[in-house]
Amino acid sequence: MIQPVKEKIIMGIDPGTNVMGYGLLRVVGTKAEMIAMGVIDLRKIGDTYLKLKHIHTRVLGIIDSYLPDELAIEAPFFGKNVQSMLKLGRAQGVAMAAALIRDIPITEYAPLKIKMAITGNGQASKEQVAGMLQRLLHIAPEEMPRFMDATDALAAAYCHFLQMGRPSVDKEYRGWKDFIAKNPGKVH
Repeated sequence: MIQPVKEKIIMGIDPGTNVMGYGLLRVVGTKAEMIAMGVIDLRKIGDTYLKLKHIHTRVLGIIDSYLPDELAIEAPFFGKNVQSMLKLGRAQGVAMAAALIRDIPITEYAPLKIKMAITGNGQASKEQVAGMLQRLLHIAPEEMPRFMDATDALAAAYCHFLQMGRPSVDKEYRGWKDFIAKNPGKVH
């Protein structure tokens, strides 16, 4: 059972190096409603490092606009292409750093866990996740985004909402020291 909360804003992020999704939920009691969702479009930025700078600036801007209490972020999917994983990990890390700078606790969720929480099927398609969110959050068809990265980010936030008051989240960080303590050997 979801524990009632007075009011909380949860920001979700679907990391990406070309398109990064974000979504925000307002939780009042045991009900969640969408505040906003969208994407940070990085496709026209050629330089990898300028993309990272843009991610940092935009994520901080979104945080400063909506003042989320918590961040739920999708963990990178472990694929075969090491270079893609490295780029995605950097993008995720920059978004996480923006949240940590504002002292926002971060919880990381595996894609399978997010899909399972939203649809009941860990192998659900992006379209199925978006459709279920549209029904759960009563999102009008014209409000649905063109890029499913936005609905994926909203799904991370909604997954976090469903996990509130429950143990067994994937990874949770309460600040830089906590991040370092939970990731020995990854931080030098």
